[in-house]
Amino acid sequence: MLHLIWSIIVGFFVGWIARAILPGADHMGFWMTAGVGIVGSLIGGLIGNAISRPPPGSKFHAAGFFMSIIGAVVLLLVLRYVLKM
Repeated sequence: MLHLIWSIIVGFFVGWIARAILPGADHMGFWMTAGVGIVGSLIGGLIGNAISRPPPGSKFHAAGFFMSIIGAVVLLLVLRYVLKM
């Protein structure tokens, strides 16, 4: 349960930073921002694992937070294109 709460909190901050980097997505609420951050983290994690795998036994990828932000920005760009935000 704590992992889920932590994912929502970190996802919100990642989504919030992505919204600040990519203007025009100011109308999103808390849950949409957290959702973009969480999905962006998954996208960033996939990109990070494709480039370089973390060492065995590590809890997170070294560049995970930055890749999460990049993934959230990519997701916002896709949403902007699809939904015409």
